[in-house]
Amino acid sequence: MARRITQETFDAVVKENIEEFEMDAEEALREAVQQFESQGVDLSCIVKAVPVSLSDDKQEEQTHEILQALDSLKIGKDSSNLTDTDLMAALKEFTQQCSVEFAQRYLAAQKDAYPVILSYCKKSVEEQEDLIASLSALAALTDGQPDLLDLEGRHLLVEILSKYQADASVLCVAVRTVRHCCLKHEQNRQDLVKAGVLPLLTRAITQHSGCAELVKEACAALRFMTFDDDVRVTFGQAHEHAKIIVLEHNGLKVLVEAAKGHLDNTSVLSELCATLSRLAVRNEFCQDICDLGGLKLMMTLLADSYESPELVRQVLSAIRAIAGNDDVKDAVVNAGGVQLIVIAMNRHISNPSVCEQGCACLCVLALRKPNNCKVIMENGGALAAVQAMKTHTDVVNVQKQACMLLRNLVSRMRNLSQPILEMGAEALITQALKTHQDCADVGKAALRDLGCQVELRELWTGKHGSLTN
Repeated sequence: MARRITQETFDAVVKENIEEFEMDAEEALREAVQQFESQGVDLSCIVKAVPVSLSDDKQEEQTHEILQALDSLKIGKDSSNLTDTDLMAALKEFTQQCSVEFAQRYLAAQKDAYPVILSYCKKSVEEQEDLIASLSALAALTDGQPDLLDLEGRHLLVEILSKYQADASVLCVAVRTVRHCCLKHEQNRQDLVKAGVLPLLTRAITQHSGCAELVKEACAALRFMTFDDDVRVTFGQAHEHAKIIVLEHNGLKVLVEAAKGHLDNTSVLSELCATLSRLAVRNEFCQDICDLGGLKLMMTLLADSYESPELVRQVLSAIRAIAGNDDVKDAVVNAGGVQLIVIAMNRHISNPSVCEQGCACLCVLALRKPNNCKVIMENGGALAAVQAMKTHTDVVNVQKQACMLLRNLVSRMRNLSQPILEMGAEALITQALKTHQDCADVGKAALRDLGCQVELRELWTGKHGSLTN
């Protein structure tokens, strides 16, 4: 496990390098970083900069810019000497410093920045411009530090979301704060859901459907509510939250309708597709997305926006999710989805994420569907998968998804084995088995169903015998 040091220890070594060894600031900093890293010290939470002073007075104590901004805010919180202009400038400077790196945010939090910034948010609830500045500071501070949010902060966020339903600029910053506080923090997610944040998010999308930034932020916040990424929690509420969003707040219709208003904005569409894929947790939800026009939208995006790899990846991920429903599988194929998926894969063959999602999409479409397998073969799906394996030999997820696709194609259509083998599939799968341990099961299954010789290890013999000697 990597060792940790305090910011003060790091700064002391930098100072020593400057004063004792007469190094210039840049060299002293570089030497300190190399020294600690060679000792196995984790510097991810350390501000790797030389402390500075506010004036040219060499006697003045030097500190980091993020702490200087925080000190100004601490002084201004209890003083009437600073003008509103000065406080706004201090808030903006603090926000800017928090946005530099995680280390700056971490250091500020260690110096009790959260209660200071929260107090500014509470004081400025009635003043829109001041509230945006305060919330921006809170959003920046909590990025990567969701543990900072407390009961008071949760209540304040919900209050602001309720109070400023008509103000897109305030909502945008408040929703961003919610998003930051929900990443890798199950308790915050559950507490915010109980406090009523979900209808506020869906309403924000509906009420401000023309505001691209807010739609994107609110979609991301909804998506984060369906995550199961907090290692401290054994069982989360990801599935339950997805159900609530869909069943109680009409989330699927809200998202599909919002997408129609941003057909020229790839970043918004990417987020909408990503969120839809997280909500497709039930067979009937997959069908609902299709019935609401979601599938037609995805086909349109693949056809018209295939030049954007990020959008293509998210659309493929969404199709993969909704195609878990067997009826939707057929709908995708009948809508020309296979052709569009193969075109997207060939266009972005150098992009491992697109190749992974493309193979995964075709894999789902082929599962238990012999007719779909035939369409995939006829449209070059197997060849695209083989080419993806050749191009991304070092990417385990591409290899796994391609192996599963090839296996699904031949599991009920043995006559497809020979054409796939002629593409060089056997050698590629064998190479994947040698290179990636995680490919063992899917690779051997693919070789077996392709009719190739493969060594299968018997994990359990099933012999009769007494449980006791």
